[in-house]
Amino acid sequence: MANSPALLNTFFSAFGHFRGRGTFRPEERQVLLLSNAVANGSEWAVAFHTLEALADGVEPAVVEALRRGDLPTDSRMAALSALTRAFIDKRGWLVEADVAAFTAAGFTEEQLFEVITGVAISAMTNYTANVARPPLEAAVQPHAWTAGYSSGV
Repeated sequence: MANSPALLNTFFSAFGHFRGRGTFRPEERQVLLLSNAVANGSEWAVAFHTLEALADGVEPAVVEALRRGDLPTDSRMAALSALTRAFIDKRGWLVEADVAAFTAAGFTEEQLFEVITGVAISAMTNYTANVARPPLEAAVQPHAWTAGYSSGV
């Protein structure tokens, strides 16, 4: 990201608002970001958000399910992960059932739109990591993850 001041500044501004003004609890924010990283096949981001999720109190079983590409058994976290993945998979073209499942889990309309912010932030970091292929820092190496496909890059 440092190679593009526009990207770097946009990311920090957006993430600052997402974290500072958003309504998701830290563990929910990490479920969203880890779900995005897996969906985007970002090996660096999956390792990083695994560390962050565990530090923010996400249950290890939830983290492992997300890393496998599965929905966690916790219904609220499952609804958040499912909606996040639906945004990515459907390019934002959600159906009523996607939104209904999310709100039935206790999330608000405001949070529905905050998911879009999380998806956008993740696109910036995940795609940058997929292109730049940074080495894993020592702290995240124990959480290394390999995507189930190759981008061919």
